[in-house]
Amino acid sequence: MADQGQPTFQDIRPLLQRLWPDPDKENVTAKEIADALALIFTNQLSPVQTGSLLTALHFTGWDRRADVLAEASAAMRRHAASIDLAKLESVVSKRRKPEGKYNGGLCDIVGTGGDSHNTFNISTTSSILASSLLLLAKHGNRASTSKSGSADLLMNMQPKPAQLGRITPATISDVYAATNYAFLFAPVFHPGMKHVASVRKELGWRTIFNLLGPLSNPLGEAIEARMLGVARDDLGPVFAEALRIAGARKGLVVCGKEQLDEVSCAGPTLCWQLVEHASGSVDVEHFTLEPADFGLGAHPLHTVSPGREPHENAEILRRLLQNELPPDDPILEFVLMNTAAFLVASGVCEADSSSMGPGDDGKIVRERGPGGGRWKEGVRRARWTIESGEAWRQWSAFAEVTNSLPA
Repeated sequence: MADQGQPTFQDIRPLLQRLWPDPDKENVTAKEIADALALIFTNQLSPVQTGSLLTALHFTGWDRRADVLAEASAAMRRHAASIDLAKLESVVSKRRKPEGKYNGGLCDIVGTGGDSHNTFNISTTSSILASSLLLLAKHGNRASTSKSGSADLLMNMQPKPAQLGRITPATISDVYAATNYAFLFAPVFHPGMKHVASVRKELGWRTIFNLLGPLSNPLGEAIEARMLGVARDDLGPVFAEALRIAGARKGLVVCGKEQLDEVSCAGPTLCWQLVEHASGSVDVEHFTLEPADFGLGAHPLHTVSPGREPHENAEILRRLLQNELPPDDPILEFVLMNTAAFLVASGVCEADSSSMGPGDDGKIVRERGPGGGRWKEGVRRARWTIESGEAWRQWSAFAEVTNSLPA
């Protein structure tokens, strides 16, 4: 008699035998791989076969194919915690501020991590700045390859740390009722990932799940625009194509030439941007950005890589948001570049007028750079979010509301 307390595992040996060792024979489909990975989220795959699948995907390169990433991330989103999207939309619709080619939808900025540069938490900081002008649905987690992950940073902010674990499918609408910013903490919104945690830890290398995270925002199709950083330039076109396959209309994938999962402040950044045509078709356009395209100076990575503990990075973030850093501070300019790129990707920089609020002189920078983007206008807007105090106000409202949610 079977133990009622034990899970019933599915057997994927036929798939594993076709996947390995001859992946070039195309004996496997992306959907088959996604269906097998989906078994993990419901605890229907044994630890041994889970490890075998992740190993086979890694060493055959199937986990770095656009079709596999698109199918697998869709499966991961389907198994995420259920969110009442109708209720969320009723709240979010009251906060929408369409501008330029930005329609007022939810946006995300995230990186794959794993670039070994240990730079400051750029995408997280940029997400807070951008929430002054966009609705943010920041998807993130604790650190896996660095000292300070996005969640670690925000849970160490002063004077009131954010209570990220209290943001749930049931309370996320309450967050958006108070602020433009929300953080979707991966362990809360992807509970099925707990079934693979120990296997990933024992394998000791980065698996497909390190790549799926940035593509698996639980709000899925509700995301209007996103910026993704990848830590290897060969992944840039793969991620852009995965977004296109998944139906995304706006997206910017970036990789610093140093194999950095951000827009680099030290030199060139490779970019792959989704471009929607009048016909409705979406293509991927490739171009390169330099710090000068933003009207800013270049800074060696060691000047923006404090490699500090979460509470130390949190203090840098507090000082930045409260406009206490010098205007040419390397970390500040690094953040401005990435925030500007995010704002350009959203379409907000295409506006023909500007009335962000007090302190906005309305002088739009219309100059266009690589890819046709108004990168300097992005910087102008990003600086305004700090100097006006709006970024700090959005952050403070977010921290306040998370502390008011039930524990």
